[in-house]
Amino acid sequence: MPDVQTDQAQREASGAHPYGRYLEEFEVGAVYRHWPAKTVTEADDHLFCLITMNHHPLHLNDVYAAQAQQGRNVVVGPYVYSLALGMSVSDISGKAIANLSTEELSHPAPVFHGDTLYAETEVLEVRESRSKPDRGTVRVHTRVLNQEGVLVAEFKRLVLVPRRPS
Repeated sequence: MPDVQTDQAQREASGAHPYGRYLEEFEVGAVYRHWPAKTVTEADDHLFCLITMNHHPLHLNDVYAAQAQQGRNVVVGPYVYSLALGMSVSDISGKAIANLSTEELSHPAPVFHGDTLYAETEVLEVRESRSKPDRGTVRVHTRVLNQEGVLVAEFKRLVLVPRRPS
């Protein structure tokens, strides 16, 4: 069996893409444009709805959705949030100790099957812990845009991240 390196720090030292950031690597005002983007399929939306037991016909029933305000199926909001959160992990919370809170989650425009979503996150605040010197918090604002540049979701979150090991 080949020697597989599973320790992320050693993988990064060998030149692998860094996964997440230490507290010292965050700078207020920095904006990370997450890659790759994701085209939302009908299957993605339906699977998420079924896994989470959200059976609202706006998301699952073409006939019902055609008679609703948007005239077609709307992608369920928690999927859009979860997708954007996942897209941001490599840049924001890949080294996180914990995600402490999410706030101000909004969906100003609908997402439809076939839309491609892009996410970016701005660093709002970086604070060292007063009680534990090996960590601190990072407050960020994530925005989700569709292929036309329309803001379809945004949220702020507070992440507890470690300081760089000495």
